[in-house]
Amino acid sequence: MPETPPPSAWDQIDFTNPETLDVARLAVDPLYGNTPLDWLAAPLIAIAVFVALRLFFRFVGRLAERQKKGSWLAFGLATLTRTHWLPILLVSLRAGGMALNLPDFLESALRLGSGAGVLLQFGLWATGAVEAWAVPARARYLSRNPAAVTTMEIGRIALHGFIWAALLLMFLDHAGFDVTALVAGLGIGGIAVALAVQNLLGDLLASVSIAMDKPFVVGDFLIVGTEKGTVENIGIKTTRLRSLSGEQIVVSNADLLASRIQNYGRMYERRTGVTIGVTYDTPRAKLELIPGMIKAAIEARGAQARFDRAHFARYGDFSLDFEYVYYVTSPDYAIYMDVQQAINLDIHKAFEDSGISFAFPTQTLYVRREGAT
Repeated sequence: MPETPPPSAWDQIDFTNPETLDVARLAVDPLYGNTPLDWLAAPLIAIAVFVALRLFFRFVGRLAERQKKGSWLAFGLATLTRTHWLPILLVSLRAGGMALNLPDFLESALRLGSGAGVLLQFGLWATGAVEAWAVPARARYLSRNPAAVTTMEIGRIALHGFIWAALLLMFLDHAGFDVTALVAGLGIGGIAVALAVQNLLGDLLASVSIAMDKPFVVGDFLIVGTEKGTVENIGIKTTRLRSLSGEQIVVSNADLLASRIQNYGRMYERRTGVTIGVTYDTPRAKLELIPGMIKAAIEARGAQARFDRAHFARYGDFSLDFEYVYYVTSPDYAIYMDVQQAINLDIHKAFEDSGISFAFPTQTLYVRREGAT
């Protein structure tokens, strides 16, 4: 008895399934009811749309370069220059496909692709608008109000996240998903996610705390434990410091707030206490003049320094010690060192002119011979 031949691929097609029917029809009719002229026109339309859009946005870019900085027109044109070629390609393919009678699965693919391209481009434009506003604003406020820079940076990152999350939900809705059920399901799944990324959430909440409480801002000089540096950037997860030797120090926000922070950026003036010693053979009359000499040297600095006190403080091991205190009215370290140097030189000159000698560690030995009287 002859064997029954295996069923062919054609016999396996389920003609009751619309998707399978589309594939079968495409196999039988490669043109799918379209004329050869339709198939020729479709790619030409897609190419024409792609080239036209690319030329248009290139023209927009050149027009943006000629606009006056800071105007609303320049802002809008600069935003449009962030147009990517991929969304244009997807929209062009959709435009070309509209000239053809296509199977449902190809029609759906083109529709979803063009929708994703449009949403992607809107996301690039929206985030570009945020950047176009945030970058100049950051540079403008960095010197005038550094505290606002921290809040602005956190807000910028939050806006980016909100924009892309909203566009993702719009795409899922466009693709036919039940967004309402999805969002409701995130409430349960969010608990598991929160447990998995609790360290990240800790840093995120710490960044919000930094933005609200402002214990430091961009530009402040901090000492955190053994690390010290100037704050360069405050992000969602980490804060970046630039050390005195030049390297970048990255500290997580949660660890930063858990540490004891010394913020030299909030210092409005510097207090300096100095002790100097003169030799024991200095006459009393000259000792009485020394506080006045010190005061004159400090007051000679004018508004840069404020005299507090100067006193004969103690009898040292090898010197008569004078202690004086003054304030440098600028927090800038370079100015502080310049003022201190000028005061030290003036005191040295005053002592030199008066014949007063600075003390240094000395020891006097008295030698007595045995049997000597």
